[in-house]
Amino acid sequence: MPSLKRLTALAGTAAAARSYVRKHPDQVNKVAAKAGEFIDKRTKGKYHSKIDNAVRKVHSMTTKSTAPASVTPRPATPPTTTH
Repeated sequence: MPSLKRLTALAGTAAAARSYVRKHPDQVNKVAAKAGEFIDKRTKGKYHSKIDNAVRKVHSMTTKSTAPASVTPRPATPPTTTH
């Protein structure tokens, strides 16, 4: 039964994280980039491509969540007149 409590707590934490990402995408991108640089420096570039991919994934996910649903503009239709 304790594992159910842990799972419930983890689900609550994940929901809070998603909410924060939606409200503060710029901060999340900034922190992800800083963390990537720190880890890359500590590992002396050994995992550079994997770290870079992870940071790019974070950036792409945060920009998607803030983008409007329809990015493609609709063509303007001329007003119809009836005489």
